[in-house]
Amino acid sequence: MKKSTLILLVTASLMTGATLAKDKCEDPADTWQPRENLQKMLEDKGWQVNRIKVDDGCYEAKGTDTLGNRFEAKYGPATLEIRALKIKFQQQGTAEDYLDQ
Repeated sequence: MKKSTLILLVTASLMTGATLAKDKCEDPADTWQPRENLQKMLEDKGWQVNRIKVDDGCYEAKGTDTLGNRFEAKYGPATLEIRALKIKFQQQGTAEDYLDQ
């Protein structure tokens, strides 16, 4: 069976138009939560986290989800709310697995 790759870009439903227009997070540094909180949040979902780094003022996490699909996600460092999500689907999963219904 040929592996097909689909990249999904999902933005958080709580974003405003102004937030969507920005590529950077602008949370004041003294309000940031530790990276370990984000890592625990993702691991509690069953995701394996390979790396968390700061990119344009956002936390950027990379790893593998519960279906074995690779993900890259950006989070606001103060609230840990998701701002963007890219999923590289392998053989399992669809966009519906990641959208709140």
